[in-house]
Amino acid sequence: MIHQNSFSIIGAEQKTIIGDITYDDRNTNAALIIFIHGFKGFKDWGAHNLIARYFASQGFRYLKFNLSHSGVDPQKPTDVTDMKSFAANTISKEMLDVDLIISYAIANLNVDSVFVIGHSRGGGLAILQAVNNPHVKGLITWSAISTFNSLWKKEQEDDWRKNGKIDVINARTKEKMPLNVTLLQDFEANQQQFDILANAKRINIPWLIVQGDDDVNVLFAHAQKLNGTNLNSRLVKIEGANHVYGASHPFEKETLPVQLLQVCERSLIFLNEVLSR
Repeated sequence: MIHQNSFSIIGAEQKTIIGDITYDDRNTNAALIIFIHGFKGFKDWGAHNLIARYFASQGFRYLKFNLSHSGVDPQKPTDVTDMKSFAANTISKEMLDVDLIISYAIANLNVDSVFVIGHSRGGGLAILQAVNNPHVKGLITWSAISTFNSLWKKEQEDDWRKNGKIDVINARTKEKMPLNVTLLQDFEANQQQFDILANAKRINIPWLIVQGDDDVNVLFAHAQKLNGTNLNSRLVKIEGANHVYGASHPFEKETLPVQLLQVCERSLIFLNEVLSR
């Protein structure tokens, strides 16, 4: 039977990270996948719980969590409502959160290595972790960015510095979501450390890159750039797929969208190949 256990730890700036682990009770010591959500995303967005159940049914444990400054209030887990935290987010805070989650897994879940899956901006974080964290044994990126500053427009930066913040629009709710200039300052102060393509060249573990060819949020060219940096990577194109592979939020169907199921199936093949080596 598939179970889901919740947990919480303290993340960046002493803010709470909430997460859960989905597993089959017949295989409680299975290999562990850690999923990192993207910008404006969160662990319970769309079909993420169906994805977790899919991998649990295929013999893995699946840990997903909300980054501490995702803007998701632990008391309101189904949407981004804490705009103060969302505005104060930085790449450094997200990297610290992922480090803390991996450390939590190693200390508490009877594993000495993990697989990491990252979606969109979470894919960029996953790439940096794959280079810097020795506990990561395999990397999967879904719709991953190839540079963090692709998430805003270059022409916004002067106003951002002048006004101290910019707004991004939630395409689903049409709500304005603020970003403090500390995000830009953090990126500029750590450009070498946060250079996704430069770090991607250094990955020496198996890496699967999955990308839809109808993604208007992160163009297919990002996946091609990532793939071109590293001989250890393998690129899988999902024909006609958008940024979230046919999912939406809220997602009320009981089965995965066809394209998202393809993503999971191709990822499963990769995971089992790595385990069999």
